[in-house]
Amino acid sequence: MTTLAITGGHVLLPDITVTRADVLVDQDGGEILEIGDDLAGEADETLDASASLVTPGFVNGHCHVAMTLLRGYADDKPLDAWLQEDIWPVEAELTAETVRAGTELGTLEMIKSGTTSFADMYFFVPTIADVVDEAGLRARLGHGVISVGKDEAAVHEDAQEGLEVAAEIDGMADGRITSAFMPHSLTTVDGQYLSEYVPKARELGVPVHYHANETKDEVTPIVENHGVRPLAYAAEKGMLESEDFIAHGVHVDESEIGLLAEAETSVIHCPASNMKLASGMAPVQRLLEAGVTVGLGTDGAASNNDLSMLDEARDAAMLGKLAADDASAVPAEAVVTMATQGSADAIGLDTGRIEAGKPADLAVIDLEQPHLTPRHDLVSHLAYAAAASDVRHTVCDGQVLMRDREVLTLDEAAVRARASEAAETLVARAED
Repeated sequence: MTTLAITGGHVLLPDITVTRADVLVDQDGGEILEIGDDLAGEADETLDASASLVTPGFVNGHCHVAMTLLRGYADDKPLDAWLQEDIWPVEAELTAETVRAGTELGTLEMIKSGTTSFADMYFFVPTIADVVDEAGLRARLGHGVISVGKDEAAVHEDAQEGLEVAAEIDGMADGRITSAFMPHSLTTVDGQYLSEYVPKARELGVPVHYHANETKDEVTPIVENHGVRPLAYAAEKGMLESEDFIAHGVHVDESEIGLLAEAETSVIHCPASNMKLASGMAPVQRLLEAGVTVGLGTDGAASNNDLSMLDEARDAAMLGKLAADDASAVPAEAVVTMATQGSADAIGLDTGRIEAGKPADLAVIDLEQPHLTPRHDLVSHLAYAAAASDVRHTVCDGQVLMRDREVLTLDEAAVRARASEAAETLVARAED
């Protein structure tokens, strides 16, 4: 057994308290062995965490990672216009090569900001899985199924691809990659296809993930056409089970919050994207009080415009207080939980906690920064003050992915160059 000790730092424990301790990791098994004092002498390798805070690796619960190529391409528009006028026309020109370049850039950004796991809905998913494997991250991946603008044969082909991809990639990268069936949303996939393919996903044994209640325009058509709220409609289609998770949940009413709590279906809150697209303010405090598991996600970099979970935590805390009209709502402890174990639980990954037996997915935050001084409350600093650039080391599955800001699994300069070229070529094709 090869061991790694992260030494000399403070450690964020599962109850969101902080203690001074070392963390000993089994690198072969990829799990945490012990949290305690003076563990360096037992280790084959050490990682210095002095004047730093060791946290669980952040878990990005909803992302479209290859959309890093569209960062800054289409800004300052509402969701429907943004999708139909800008994003979907460009995505029609995607190739496996461009998705690889965008995924490399996104995984690089996540490693540099302390994210070790993410859930992703996109296209050319086997290519995304290959990059996740190479980068050393953990992910739940699925092919985004859409029926809008397609004939019946094309929709069946798309939905079948969603199932086949889920079966193909599940368990890849020595189990670091898992899968899900991912219809895009309740309004972009016609009900007849949901009725046909969701049961097939259940037979396959994978969860279902989709966008829901992101905007008022996603709620109104379902109410008008089906006579029920969107999540009641989702329940009718068999899409509200305990392993499932929805993205956004901005415009949910009390009845839908009750449905989520009863079904134990999780919600991934994406505050930055919701603010930028003026989608609204999710009732996060009410969801938490009802017992709904809430995680955090960045959404894609085209609507955020970064993949930093530390930025997302701050946004969630601030927006949660506005939505509740209560300065005590969505406190620091809640958003730190959401960014780690909340997201992990939501997307069905056994990570997000620093305790013996859990996966060794860790981020080390450098506290020797002006904006992290003085150190009255390190949990507060995580929620309100820490930045992606403060992440010093990143570890996933016991392997050091970044040491002292140097990413070890990807060539940063080459990734950035490939992504820049791919983005320019992609946009040129779309605009021809």
